[in-house]
Amino acid sequence: MVWFRRWGWIYRPVSVAGWLATALTLAFCAQVAVFVDSRSHSVSDTFYRVFPYAIPALLLLDWLASRTSPRAET
Repeated sequence: MVWFRRWGWIYRPVSVAGWLATALTLAFCAQVAVFVDSRSHSVSDTFYRVFPYAIPALLLLDWLASRTSPRAET
């Protein structure tokens, strides 16, 4: 089943499962950002504390998208 399609350098969701995975990942990243920002003293403080959560979550979404998209014709 195809969840994502390649769109330049990124993947775009094309099924309900793809949209759900994208929405859950973005909701997780937003939740972490709001939580960390409420306890931060500066912008750089926020970035340093959000990074360990947001980047692995987005990399996991990218891995999932690469596995559930059609293979490129070579």
